[in-house]
Amino acid sequence: MDGVKEAARSLLAVDLGLKAGVARYGGDGRLVAYRSTNFGSRERLKRGLGAVLDEAPGLAVVVVEGDRHLAALWEREATRRGARCVAVSPEQWRALLLNPSARRSGADAKESADALARRVIAWSGAPRPTSLRHDAAEAILIGLWGVIAEGWLPTLPPELAP
Repeated sequence: MDGVKEAARSLLAVDLGLKAGVARYGGDGRLVAYRSTNFGSRERLKRGLGAVLDEAPGLAVVVVEGDRHLAALWEREATRRGARCVAVSPEQWRALLLNPSARRSGADAKESADALARRVIAWSGAPRPTSLRHDAAEAILIGLWGVIAEGWLPTLPPELAP
């Protein structure tokens, strides 16, 4: 793909919930920004998700994981903006990014996800967190799965391999 078009596109990953994790990746497949946000209610989520999508210039893809009813809200707004929406299950992205031993229990998976998300932050050159909430860490990994699934990164970079 043309370097200008590649640089201008972005992928937004969302760990769905009223307390949501959000991660934005650039066209080079590297993490650009991430955060946790607390919408507080479904109505505030409906009103606020457009502003979250506005933070992603050249939005091409939104990858969501979690509550399918909340996913429908994100999909509707992403589609309205001309972006595709892809749903992924935790099992799908964890199978690609985490060792089988790290997936034995929910606690193991959460701990491994946090450690890998911190490595993704460092590998991408994104600002280091003062604290990293679980939902933001998962959004980072959902996004990493997304850029690989979309072909923005051909494979998992060796520095991030489990």
